[in-house]
Amino acid sequence: MMKFRFRRQGADPHRDRLRHDLFAFSKTVEHGFPSQPSALAYDPVLRVMAIGTKAGAVKLYGAPGVELTGLHKETATVTQLHFLPGQGWLLSLLDDNTLHLWEVCQKEGCSHLEETRSFGLPGRPGSGSANCSPGITRVTVVLPMAAGAMVCLGTEGGAVYFVTLPTLTLLEDKTLFPDEILQSVPDEYRCGKALGPVESIQEHPRNSSQLLIGYSRGLVVLWEQSTRVVQHLFLGNQQLESLAWEQSGTSIVSSHSDGGYMVWAVSGTGQRSQQPVMSTIPYGPFPCKAISKILWRTCESGNPFIIFSGGMPRASYGDRHCVSVLQGQTLATLDFTSRVIDFFTVQSAEVPEGGFENPRALVVLVEEELVAIDLQTPGWPTIPAPYLAPLHSSAITCSCHVSNVPLKLWERIVSVGEQQSPRQSSAAWPIDGGKNLAQEPTQRGLLLTGHEDGTVRFWDASGVSLKPLYKLGTANIFQTDCEHNDSLNQAGEEEWPPFRKVGCFDPYSDDPRLGVQKIALCKYTAKMVVAGTAGQVLVMELSDEKSEHAVSVATVDLLQDREGFTWKGHDRLAPRNGPLHFPPGFQPSVLVQCVPPAAVTAVTLHSEWNLVAFGTSHGFGLFDYYRRNPVLARYGGTWVLGTPWSGTVGAERCRCPQVYAAPQRLAGHGGAPVPREVPQEVPAPVLPPHPQEPRVGQEEAQRQQPLQQGGHGVGAAGAAPRPQQAGADPASPPQVQEANAQLAEQAGPPEVEMTPVQRRIEPRSADDSLSGVVRCLYFADTFLRDAAHHGPTMWAGTNSGSVFAYALEVPSQEKFSERAVEAVLGKEIQLMHRAPVVAIAVLDGRGNPLPEPYEVSRDLAKAPDMQGSHSMLISSEEQFKVFTLPKVSAKTKFKLTAHEGCRVRKVALVSLASAGSEERLENCLACLTNLGDIHIFTVPSLRPQVHYSCIRKEDISGIASCVFTKHGQGFYLISPSEFERFSLSARNVTEPLCRLEVARLQDTSCLSNSSTVTPKLPQANGTHVPRSSESQHSPSDSDRSPEEHSATFSPGPIDSPNSSMENPLDTTGDITVEEVKDFLASSEEAEQNLRNASEDEARPTGILIK
Repeated sequence: MMKFRFRRQGADPHRDRLRHDLFAFSKTVEHGFPSQPSALAYDPVLRVMAIGTKAGAVKLYGAPGVELTGLHKETATVTQLHFLPGQGWLLSLLDDNTLHLWEVCQKEGCSHLEETRSFGLPGRPGSGSANCSPGITRVTVVLPMAAGAMVCLGTEGGAVYFVTLPTLTLLEDKTLFPDEILQSVPDEYRCGKALGPVESIQEHPRNSSQLLIGYSRGLVVLWEQSTRVVQHLFLGNQQLESLAWEQSGTSIVSSHSDGGYMVWAVSGTGQRSQQPVMSTIPYGPFPCKAISKILWRTCESGNPFIIFSGGMPRASYGDRHCVSVLQGQTLATLDFTSRVIDFFTVQSAEVPEGGFENPRALVVLVEEELVAIDLQTPGWPTIPAPYLAPLHSSAITCSCHVSNVPLKLWERIVSVGEQQSPRQSSAAWPIDGGKNLAQEPTQRGLLLTGHEDGTVRFWDASGVSLKPLYKLGTANIFQTDCEHNDSLNQAGEEEWPPFRKVGCFDPYSDDPRLGVQKIALCKYTAKMVVAGTAGQVLVMELSDEKSEHAVSVATVDLLQDREGFTWKGHDRLAPRNGPLHFPPGFQPSVLVQCVPPAAVTAVTLHSEWNLVAFGTSHGFGLFDYYRRNPVLARYGGTWVLGTPWSGTVGAERCRCPQVYAAPQRLAGHGGAPVPREVPQEVPAPVLPPHPQEPRVGQEEAQRQQPLQQGGHGVGAAGAAPRPQQAGADPASPPQVQEANAQLAEQAGPPEVEMTPVQRRIEPRSADDSLSGVVRCLYFADTFLRDAAHHGPTMWAGTNSGSVFAYALEVPSQEKFSERAVEAVLGKEIQLMHRAPVVAIAVLDGRGNPLPEPYEVSRDLAKAPDMQGSHSMLISSEEQFKVFTLPKVSAKTKFKLTAHEGCRVRKVALVSLASAGSEERLENCLACLTNLGDIHIFTVPSLRPQVHYSCIRKEDISGIASCVFTKHGQGFYLISPSEFERFSLSARNVTEPLCRLEVARLQDTSCLSNSSTVTPKLPQANGTHVPRSSESQHSPSDSDRSPEEHSATFSPGPIDSPNSSMENPLDTTGDITVEEVKDFLASSEEAEQNLRNASEDEARPTGILIK
């Protein structure tokens, strides 16, 4: 049915300008390791490398902060990448047999990567389609010539084509067909067989007119381009895999499918070599796998480096992924945990004649990580990478972001992280090309990721490069099913091959119970909470020194000794006994074990009160880690049969009190309010209070029944199913429906605004096996008992739409050791539709979020307003609602599900600075929905401002992994190994701004090829496209004018976000009343609250036609 409301029109131009200065959406940079890499290239002049992926992305990396990204129009795998050294040109070959030219362009002082040309080989001239397979012209080898004017293409049919640069025009007269080569091959070698595909083409290091061409059959030819003469034939009899020149040009090395390589001498014109100078199978004599690529690098110390991939004994180690480094008698078999894609060495770009290459480093790209080896330090240690770290070295299970990290804590974390890797090289990162133009970060940001193997990794998320800082392990605290095996790291002296495990990608977990589910860090006290899959909650503290101590263990029984319960899940993790050795870093002090050992679903830490709260699917607990004793354990479930935690259901349900139907204000004809129906009193059963919970006198409980809608107070074990609401027929009378239809057809006056049709939201059943899951926990110093006294409180929100508020008695810091913390249940709120509570926050008298612990005492934040009334913001999956405290009366709400048809997945309070004035700050509510959209609302008025399309709605893992920062940025996983970073702020943007100095031999630019420039594509999920000043909003946003924004997003006049605190509720749609139980108010206060609630609901809210 249609509903209308008459409102004042009046968009505020000042607010529109301010909104433009505050909000701007952009996806800025991708952190982590590219998903499914397929190609690698290196430019020794610009000192940058490129990585291509199976999704068609091309990414350039130089010095930290120097990153360029491009995306092919075609969704095809990048099979090869090749630089034209120093010229800023990059050739990419796709698996659809097309060649693409990319160019580094300069725009507004920054470099960008753009595709300028594409090329596909035609069929062989004179060959009909019936006799010529398309595979004959499939490109197998690409070689850009050193002169930069031409590129050679070797094909599967054995022909070599020549294409000009940068126009990508085929030079048909230069094409070299295999028939021309066969004329120089002796008859006894030819034997009527074809040469096979071209496997390798290499340019002579001293004579650019000579090409070394290798065919699959084993024949290698030195071809003179100018005279079209075969200079030298190398008659190999083993299937060829790759070729490489020795730097002086007097020798070549070839690798083969039998796991061996051969060294050949290069002599004068017309020579034939049937036997190599040297032939060896490094890991023979047993059959070995092919050596897919080989490099020969000269060294001033004498023995050259021979570096190759593959060649492992087929039977024993055929499943290993290895790159071998051989220098003289020294051999290292680098063992990786994923398939080797490609590798290159870093050395000087120009080597004088008679000089040596002296490679500095070996860079290996494997499927799951990038590893750099220092070749100039004895032992060839690993060089730590400043970017491209494998985030998924163990699968990511959770993440959180910490903003404005104090310098002292930052330095301590960096220090303990450096002590973890003493074997790593101290050499600088070898790929250091380009210049980072981005400003230094104004604040230090930490990104913490929890992993399946029980580790927590700390990342420097301050800038463009996500740099690893520190790795925290928790597995050594427990007795796991499989003890960690480091046998691969410690190869025996007599072991052959001499394997050396490199890289950190290790997807296998010792025990799935170790998985980290929730993380909380206090940046002022360096205390941390890590909660896991088996109900383990670890309280840790940062220490600069190693120590050896026993970990205190405490058990919190969330079932509170209930009978008839059977846990059918995994066992708890047994802690190790006795003192344990801990290196410098975060060291555990207390282990809290939840019973039953279900996965922890929520955790929060308040270091100023020495309290940690945690929740599972069975309830929540509060623990004092200073005195090391539990404060509270609350059972929170209504269980059903067929679940791992099922017990005797009837025994649990009989404990639940009778709940009255919540009265509703129903609108009759003309919108006049109908008087509230007073519910009849129904005697509630008197139940014994739960253990570990405060007792409420029976007489006082009976006095509270009118306010509590029949609740029993503290004795309630959980929320019972609510009876069907009694009231008038929801269908409107025919007269009203006819009037609505007529109004809908007529054009209303300018001051009439039609609100969108709201979807009907059906109440959820309380008989849900997940109803007791604790979704959020929150500490706040606010007003819970009365409006005159504030104090510590704890709030818990559950999956069934229940909110529990506890008043905490926390002693002063001087009396922590003398007095224990006490918790008293203060209020219990049941949301009408039982939608899961996603987040809870308390706002001070000015409508600002409360500061973090220690921020005020250390003069790091303004003290909250404790004079005015506080507000409580409850975010459920369906709506946002602001209540007053301590009365818990509704102030305003926004029903997102009714308006947008989506559900809330992530919520955060963010502080956005204006791009025009740094002093202008505004607190907003950012929300991510299950459709992948981000909505921003003002706080506390809940006025919609903007919304953006951020994540594909099909990307469930990306939506689930999203985390917001406090200053309007965010991260979400676009693959198991990559975070996409986005910004909601017009001022706070972290994006790569860099410049590459190129020196092209031809005067070209991106704009000169306008006829064939690749059109700018909308950003694909998982591939960053640099934002431009013209497109800072999503397509659905950028097309609208400010007036259209106002009509789309704003239910009323747009004004200051804090000026509408007393606005009436948006009462269109279903009219609901939440059930509130107050366990701390006196009977007089309860009656007064009831009268206030009646007066609030009787107040007219405008003209409503229903």
